[in-house]
Amino acid sequence: MAQLAPVVPAYPLEQLRGYVQEQYARMLAHEPGVRVGKDPEDLHQLRVATRRLRSVLKTAAPLLEGSWVDEIRGELSWLGEELGPARDDDVLIAHLQEEAEELEPGDRAALGPLFDKLEADRTKARARARSATRSKRYLALLGAIEAAAAGPPVVDDGSFRQEAGKEFKKLRKAMRNVTEDPTDGAIHRARIQGKRARYATELLEGELGKPGARLLAAAKDFQDAAGRHQDAVVAEARIRALLRGVRSTRTALGAGVLVGLQRERRSKALEELPRAWRRYERAALKVWA
Repeated sequence: MAQLAPVVPAYPLEQLRGYVQEQYARMLAHEPGVRVGKDPEDLHQLRVATRRLRSVLKTAAPLLEGSWVDEIRGELSWLGEELGPARDDDVLIAHLQEEAEELEPGDRAALGPLFDKLEADRTKARARARSATRSKRYLALLGAIEAAAAGPPVVDDGSFRQEAGKEFKKLRKAMRNVTEDPTDGAIHRARIQGKRARYATELLEGELGKPGARLLAAAKDFQDAAGRHQDAVVAEARIRALLRGVRSTRTALGAGVLVGLQRERRSKALEELPRAWRRYERAALKVWA
């Protein structure tokens, strides 16, 4: 006699379906802007939806069919890699242009060669993003996400809440490492885990009520502080890389000023991070304890 498949409660499945549907809708809404336009917000929103899906599927993986999760997360990772450089260049150029406005006109003009290089990089990165969203591989990924929104392959009757709580525990461990040795790498790893914990909480937002809303607000503040630190680290590295081959002393001096500003930004973010983390931890313990 054939063994009947276990009956899986509908509620966890509905939670995941609703979240996948929401991110799928965002992808469809912003994809045309990436294909034909230059609005950085469309690229940003498409990339965020891609990241959210990949992260939440990792959190929910213990409850889902393993090979399916691996395949769709692999394709989401591919898409994120195709979109990432253009989004990173958008953020970097906007930030450096804002900082350059504070410099003397001559120093600002001397930075022209660096911005020319950045614009050339962004043009190539945007072409790469457009190519990805026009590919058969991308269309196949959309089809897989649409199917997941209709019914992801749940194989376990566990709780998404339990899995989301595990993501917070991983973040606490990552932050202990930051406390012991606050290197750029340790903060970056905590930032990534903070995103996973935040997205997992978003999956349960409907059932967590006000404590969940407070937790998400605190998670965003923490992510912003860690993100500002990482942005400063990346910006300094890019500025130094762009200087290779530049012979103008004035350009080098202007770039040195920008490097100094990135270090100030990194130091300020490092000061803000413990306070943001304490708020996050307090809010999280009220939800996951």
